[in-house]
Amino acid sequence: MSPRAVYRHIAHTIRHVPEGGITYETFCATAGCDAESGPHDEQEAAQDWALHHTGRTGHDLFRRVVTDHAKVTRAE
Repeated sequence: MSPRAVYRHIAHTIRHVPEGGITYETFCATAGCDAESGPHDEQEAAQDWALHHTGRTGHDLFRRVVTDHAKVTRAE
C-alpha cells in the first residue's frame, strides 16, 4: 500500500496588530533626488517633512509609505 497525503484547507484571517505600531515615511520622487523623511510614528511628521522639502527645493512629487504589523490567525 502506498502512503497518501491528506490536505485540509483552513480559513485564516489577517488583522492589524496595534502593539506593532504604524510607521509613516515620505520619499521625494523627483528624478535625481534621494531625500526621504525617515520613519516617523506620526503621519503629520512625515507630511511636514515633505512640505518643508518642497519649500526648500521646489520638488512637489512624493511617495508615501505606511507600514503596519499584522497577525494571521485561524478563523476556526
